[in-house]
Amino acid sequence: MPAPKLDLNFVRAQFPAFADPGLHGQAFFENAGGSYTCHQVIDRLTRYYHSRKVQPYGAYPASQLAGAEMDEARTRLSAMMGIEGDELSFGPSTTANTYVLAHALGEWLSPGDAIIVTDQDHEANSGPWRRLAARGVDVREWALDLQSGHLDPQALWALMDEKVRLVCFPHCSNVVGEINPVAEICAQLRAAGVYSCVEGVSYAPHGLPDVAGLGADIYLFSAYKTYGPHQGLMVIRRALGEALPNQGHYFNADTLYKRFTPAGPDHAQIAACAGMAEYIDALYAHHFGAEAIAASPVARNAAVHDLMRGQETALLQPLLDHLAGRNDLRLLGPRDAARRAPTVALAHARAGGDLARELAQYGIMAGGGSFYANRALEGQGFDPAHGVLRLSFVHYTAPEELDQLIAALDRVL
Repeated sequence: MPAPKLDLNFVRAQFPAFADPGLHGQAFFENAGGSYTCHQVIDRLTRYYHSRKVQPYGAYPASQLAGAEMDEARTRLSAMMGIEGDELSFGPSTTANTYVLAHALGEWLSPGDAIIVTDQDHEANSGPWRRLAARGVDVREWALDLQSGHLDPQALWALMDEKVRLVCFPHCSNVVGEINPVAEICAQLRAAGVYSCVEGVSYAPHGLPDVAGLGADIYLFSAYKTYGPHQGLMVIRRALGEALPNQGHYFNADTLYKRFTPAGPDHAQIAACAGMAEYIDALYAHHFGAEAIAASPVARNAAVHDLMRGQETALLQPLLDHLAGRNDLRLLGPRDAARRAPTVALAHARAGGDLARELAQYGIMAGGGSFYANRALEGQGFDPAHGVLRLSFVHYTAPEELDQLIAALDRVL
């Protein structure tokens, strides 16, 4: 039976932004900086602040309901990613979560141990790890290709020896867009006894990852880019999480998801994250039938992931083809939509921020700058201060909005 096509009308009905008069005629192409929020998340956040804003896990009903909603978020999202519930931690942001992890690794590693980082990453999965050099850790860089921005796995293996304990790399870059072969890399690292840390901030909006299937020991992404509230989600598989030093209160050391949350978490936003899972299930039920909801959470998530990617790839390829026909700009990353996320960075003689401001006159909401990917831009010969124009979309973007973008680009360029 052929896979269904994404019902765009149903999808857009789940996002109140599309019904907002103030956004009428505005095409949103800055999703890599943060997506619109689905109503399932908004409804849960509103309910929590209205009637659950008490200390959770207490003896009285409102407190019990508050704790139950927080537990629901962890249970449903972890099940969709194929992991145990306590392997999922919530924190204020991916950057903050990575800093906590890097501090734990700094205590755990010995001087002379090595870690590998890339220059393709957002600074969140690069800067905190590089600081471990001050503790005597040997920090090695897996460098991207100057012309293509590609991370060659062979270049990684050339950096490996018995001292390497951890490799940190992105699922896909927020400016290059190429999807890295995470499962293949993680499998080889695991066979070599090396841990993996995958930053998935720029991939997760295009389909919630099956972390178990990918084989990553650490997987990080941001809920506010995945249709949810401003939280960082951090998966730490049990073997590594229990081996690392506790970073939370000493009396919480026996609870895995509390070991890397030094401060009190945002209860309301954690509870609202259950709306992300509710949205995925709503898409699944609509496209595959309510009776199909009996499928496992991993299977439901995988089906929705493929729906999202199918819609995005079909819209992305015509944009890439159009851009390839211009000789006044440089497209970062692959020209094949199947190999990349719909996060498209363009280098031009004019500064990225200037181009974004001009596009705004035509109803295009886009971004210009370095996007905290300074190392990735420098590694491809670009000045981060000059920046690039970034056009990023997700599965709820309509074909007419791509037409609007292309017409506006032709005027501005």
